[in-house]
Amino acid sequence: METSKYIEHKHHNIKKGLISFAKKNAVLIIAVLAAMITSFIVPPDKEYLGYFDFKTLSCLFSVLAVVCALRNIRFFTILARKIVRLCKNARLCVLTLIYITFLGSMLIANDMALITFLPLGFFALDSTGKQKYLPFTFVMQNISANLGGMITPFGNPQNLYLYSKFGIPTGEFTLIMLFPFVVSVAMITVFCIVFVKKEPLMIIPKVEKLNVKKAVFYAVLFVLSILAVFNIVPYFIVMWIIIVSLIIVDHKALAKVDYGLLFTFCAFFVFAGNMSRIQIVNDVLSFLLSKNTLIFSAFSCQFISNVPSAILLSNFTDNYAHLLLGVNIGGVGTLISSLASLITFREYTSLYPQNTLRYLMKFSIFNFIFLFGLLFLQSIFNIIVA
Repeated sequence: METSKYIEHKHHNIKKGLISFAKKNAVLIIAVLAAMITSFIVPPDKEYLGYFDFKTLSCLFSVLAVVCALRNIRFFTILARKIVRLCKNARLCVLTLIYITFLGSMLIANDMALITFLPLGFFALDSTGKQKYLPFTFVMQNISANLGGMITPFGNPQNLYLYSKFGIPTGEFTLIMLFPFVVSVAMITVFCIVFVKKEPLMIIPKVEKLNVKKAVFYAVLFVLSILAVFNIVPYFIVMWIIIVSLIIVDHKALAKVDYGLLFTFCAFFVFAGNMSRIQIVNDVLSFLLSKNTLIFSAFSCQFISNVPSAILLSNFTDNYAHLLLGVNIGGVGTLISSLASLITFREYTSLYPQNTLRYLMKFSIFNFIFLFGLLFLQSIFNIIVA
């Protein structure tokens, strides 16, 4: 009897673990299934090795690893908390939280910015009795993370891939993304002014000491990883320097790297490579992208997310400027348009599960306003500068 109960309990835990894994890695599972299905159409051969962009994978790993090390010493939380403590009213506090997330996504990628700064948003508003602004703040932090990362090659995962694949010059990359970046800042600022009042608040002080030596060391590693992105130093050497350094200084940081994201990239490389070798798919996607690369790429993100859209569509167009714009602007919209949006959704619903539907409505309204607004303004801008 006890044995059967033990087996039943064990099966229950395994089932629970599998369900939890599936929820957290839904995109990875879909990517692997897509790669497997297309592998039956295009059987594995020597061309498969050409699918993988090893520079993208190495640089993404390096940045993620160093960011994990910085998070372990609470570098971003301590820095952000000091900035937020200077705020005197709710509007300034919310604006600061959103700007921190916006700037953070430029340096540490959108998903890491959300993982780091969403808890700070909850702390700042919950500790001052301003919980009514939490749904708005979370939604805007999500939008700012997805849009803020567009300005740097390493801000969003799809940027790193396209920057490497097409060999886009850094100056040209910045010029391509400058207009939607500026418009995004303006829209975010206007929304905060309109929807958040200047209500006084007092944030409860909390003193935390930063490990300065580790912070400086990790900052050097972070600079090295960025230099690798810009092809100034060999990415393979930098990756191994970071691995060895973190094994010595903080091996736990290596364990916390989002390997699911890296494997998702690998699976989508296989999927995209196989799709590009299927003639009918090649013809259809090439035709659609030739009509309007910006619009089609942005809307494809709404159904298959921005990272797989970038990897897949890059095989069917040479118009990297409009593809880059499309997969960045397309990061706002539906809940699955960006992998980072699922992080915000999980964070908010874990705090307020009873408000899930209300959050989704607010999320959808604001996101689609940004999506259509940016697409419209960018299309007008493209016509003017053409």
